[in-house]
Amino acid sequence: MEHKDKNTLLNLKDSYHQIPVPDQARNAVLEGIQKGKKEKRNTIMMKITKRSALSAAAAVSMIAIMANASPVTANAMENIPVISAIAKVVTFRTFSDNQNNYEAQIDIPKVSINEKDNTRVNRSIEDYANQLIKEYETQVTQDIAGNGHYSVTSGYEVVTDNSKYLSLRINTTVIMASGAEYVKIFTIDKGTGEVVSLNHLFRGDNKILEHISDNIKSQMAEQMAADDSKVYYYNSEEPTEDFKGLKGEESYYFNEKGEIVIVFDEYEVAPGYMGVVEFTIPKSVTGY
Repeated sequence: MEHKDKNTLLNLKDSYHQIPVPDQARNAVLEGIQKGKKEKRNTIMMKITKRSALSAAAAVSMIAIMANASPVTANAMENIPVISAIAKVVTFRTFSDNQNNYEAQIDIPKVSINEKDNTRVNRSIEDYANQLIKEYETQVTQDIAGNGHYSVTSGYEVVTDNSKYLSLRINTTVIMASGAEYVKIFTIDKGTGEVVSLNHLFRGDNKILEHISDNIKSQMAEQMAADDSKVYYYNSEEPTEDFKGLKGEESYYFNEKGEIVIVFDEYEVAPGYMGVVEFTIPKSVTGY
């Protein structure tokens, strides 16, 4: 019975294939098959293109993050088309002198943003360097050191380079009978090309500066309570010399977490042996 049913099915299949099909119907079926294949190919190509576009976008984003996160990476990418460093700092010139008891080595940097020299910022940087040079030349001309020694060394480093800000830190050491360290930080808005002071950053909101000042005082008190070797001009025996608060022109930069770091020169808020001191301000204080 099973064999008979199988033969019947085969006979029906042969009869089906022998049914004549009109040319118009055949052509319509073939066109439908071709159209279906074409639509399937287009769908596959669209998926591949979309996937490639997303991958390319992710790659560009990753390169941008790498360029902003590391100056070394940014330098390595300078020669890659399109993805060049947004900001660049190089040594513009160096003032160097060595005679008798006097010596100087002052590196003067130049900033360029989007491959254009930032004229106003560079003028401010050069003015600051010229003050150091003028003071050195005064020392030499008037032989103020006498039989002593006078030297000035000034260099620079980039301490912030993110998508919005570039902070250029100039470190200067002056040695006479003893040494003193000075720091000047130029924090530049990459969008406007302008140096941004704390006052400008907070749009003249004195309340924020007061909150930051109070936080710095708290940090001073906590550090002195935890470590007897740390001393700040706060709640001291000479109240007139104590740190009163920020004026809005202090040097600052942003750390890797985006927190503001306030920097004070040696002797400014602490005895000389403390050197240059820094205070990291939590975002909860600045609201920034």
